Amino acid sequence: QVQLVESGGGLVQAGGSLRLSCAASGRTFSIYAMCWFRQAPGKEREFVARIGWSGGSTYYANTVKGRFTISRDNAKNTVYLQMNSLKPEDTAVYFCAADRSYRAGTPTPANMDYWGKGTLVTVSS
Repeated sequence: QVQLVESGGGLVQAGGSLRLSCAASGRTFSIYAMCWFRQAPGKEREFVARIGWSGGSTYYANTVKGRFTISRDNAKNTVYLQMNSLKPEDTAVYFCAADRSYRAGTPTPANMDYWGKGTLVTVSS
């Protein structure tokens, strides 16, 4: 089992920045990649960013590319999501997820093996 705990959410004005953290514990050696997803009220959970746990390759949704940066610190078993130039439409609960397998294409919620409980990000206009 892998346990994931997110932190860093909050209220920010449009144009501002936030950094989310996701601390992993347990059988972290089984992780192939870590992802961030988000879910806005009344909407489906959507992919935001992915990073390879070992190699560090990254992949972003078009909606956040150029504004968000995913990174990891393997010594701390922690993944980060730096969010800049935030927009009101970025308002959502942000979830950290772990995938034990290699996958081509855009990750989906169904692909993930472990989830955190989420952290709320609210961007005011």
